[in-house]
Amino acid sequence: MDEILQQVGGLVLGSVPTMVLFVLLVVAYGLLVRRPLDRVLAERRARTSGAVEQARGAISAAEAETEAYENKLRAAKNEIYQARDKKMKQWIAERDAALAEARLATQAKVESARQEIEQGAAAARQQIEGATAELSTQILKAVLPAGVEVAQ
Repeated sequence: MDEILQQVGGLVLGSVPTMVLFVLLVVAYGLLVRRPLDRVLAERRARTSGAVEQARGAISAAEAETEAYENKLRAAKNEIYQARDKKMKQWIAERDAALAEARLATQAKVESARQEIEQGAAAARQQIEGATAELSTQILKAVLPAGVEVAQ
């Protein structure tokens, strides 16, 4: 057993420089490679996630602007439709007023023409009545013999 312990002790003693070199290599790797690499990766991750967050912010801002634009556009269309409806109502009212005025004028002309016709008919009746007596006298003179006198 002594021999085995001596051999193990010799192996351990021979491996000490390798262990020291291994520990130095791990420390050097940590200092020279791992820390700078972690720093670069963290910076890249920060930039990437920052860019992604910035892109998300830009997208949300663009969506907000789009929504605001759509709201303004909707409001402008609504305003145009209201103005058009108001103008149409105004034109309809003007047309109705013109039609009413034309109806009144036409009714006045019809009434005036009716009165003129009635006056003409009354004048014609009076003229016919006045001419009736004279015509009957003339008819009697024409029908009766020449010596007979017609009484009026």
